[in-house]
Amino acid sequence: MADPREVREVLADLRAEGEDVDGLVAELPPDQWERATPAAGWSIAHQIAHLLWTDERAVQSAVDPEGFGREVAAAMASPETFVDEGAERGARLAPAELLARWRASRTELLAVLAAQPAGAKLPWYGPPMSVASVATGRLMETWAHGQDVADALGVRRVPTARLRHVARIGVRARDYAYAVRGLTPPGEEFRVELVGPGGEEWTFGPPGAAQRVSGAALEFCLLVTQRVHRADVSLVAVGPDAERWLGIAQSFAGPAGPGRAPGGVRR
Repeated sequence: MADPREVREVLADLRAEGEDVDGLVAELPPDQWERATPAAGWSIAHQIAHLLWTDERAVQSAVDPEGFGREVAAAMASPETFVDEGAERGARLAPAELLARWRASRTELLAVLAAQPAGAKLPWYGPPMSVASVATGRLMETWAHGQDVADALGVRRVPTARLRHVARIGVRARDYAYAVRGLTPPGEEFRVELVGPGGEEWTFGPPGAAQRVSGAALEFCLLVTQRVHRADVSLVAVGPDAERWLGIAQSFAGPAGPGRAPGGVRR
């Protein structure tokens, strides 16, 4: 069971991450919402619409689990397209309406998650998740799609300690990245040693593990959210299994993503 303090901290960080991305689009002229992002076929409007859609689904999972179950069934009927379809519907809204709805959904989600009883598990597109895990997942997606918006606008975001949440979910999703590709994950844990934005060290896994990954936390987070290609980061992998993982790492639920081509957005 998650520590109540941990839940409060991740909810505060989720709020801050949403406000950070909001600041990227709040003053955008309407025509700029159509600007293409590094995600093929997705404009800035698609990115914000996806965050809106996913926030609304997370609220629904908590307040209307039966209705959410129907959403999951519809998603399973078209697993390769349901995410794009949700983003496309929202992207058709006028930018002012889309932004207002996303702001409302963020506020509602924070309130709904904060009101959940200790130990609550919420249904999702896979195994049920704790409140802390739902909030962490939303923070990861908000950061990743915010990165697409920033890249489209040519804005350099200052990395924050909130990346620790993204790194943690990236490490925990290791076996999922294998399974979603029909591969058998390694039997042993890896050691992951990352340097945070302030020079702090973030470590995951047993110290004596033979297979290891090390490097900058920002690069690791960009890689596991598939915002960069493995060839474009300087992460060090020790062991063939660790290297293979970095080539398929995926921190988000759903089908295996196509990833980004090498030589993409330069930072």
